[in-house]
Amino acid sequence: MSAILPMLVARDVRKNFGPLAAVDGISLDVVPGEVVCAIGPSGSGKSTFLRCINQLEKIDGGAIWVDGELAGFRRQGDALHELSDAQIARQRLACGMVFQRFNLFQHLTALQNVTEGPVTVLKRDRREATDEAMALLERVGLAEKRDAYPSELSGGQQQRVAIARALAMRPRLMLFDEPTSALDPELVGEVLAVMRDLAKGGMTMVVVTHELGFAREVAGRVAFLDKGRLVELGTSEDVLLRPSHPRTRDFVAAVLR
Repeated sequence: MSAILPMLVARDVRKNFGPLAAVDGISLDVVPGEVVCAIGPSGSGKSTFLRCINQLEKIDGGAIWVDGELAGFRRQGDALHELSDAQIARQRLACGMVFQRFNLFQHLTALQNVTEGPVTVLKRDRREATDEAMALLERVGLAEKRDAYPSELSGGQQQRVAIARALAMRPRLMLFDEPTSALDPELVGEVLAVMRDLAKGGMTMVVVTHELGFAREVAGRVAFLDKGRLVELGTSEDVLLRPSHPRTRDFVAAVLR
């Protein structure tokens, strides 16, 4: 039986902002269908690492492959050549990204927000895109809000539309950057429920989150980051219940206090 090739490979990834090493040599593999949750204190490099995967930040060292394709470069012999902006935009389609803020188009309805990318970017037939968008809105529990504008939706509903919008591009890898951090506490559950459904459906996901209960329930593995480094990586049970590194133990204890 052939080995399963990783959906994501990161090797010694580095990203600096001036003298600050925001991402300091992180290596990580994620196989298809796996959910990895990244936890850690604010400023530990979690969101920057996610943005490097999606090429929203240009890395200063190391390499990233998504579904077997080297991100940002093409290899010709022994030389690496940077890709053009258009080529990077094409590569970025492999990833769907959901941000802390919902970033919906305020002048478009929920349905229009979900269909805009497939029609404009992927050049798909509008009727087909609309049918799929309705199915996605149904999946996130918002079919009845198809004609509502973002200003008419709660924060949780807007984030669920944002998830449907990302899924409409048919990504092979979903990236979530603290998707519940901007929500009122009572709205967090509805977004996490959609993410649980995606995980059960076999979507490959990397999730930056402070929701340790969600990480323990859904993640196959948990990565603890601190000061730009991957300090500990293991099963959710090991990292959250039996952390081996003192820094991880201190963080988990403080969050669960």
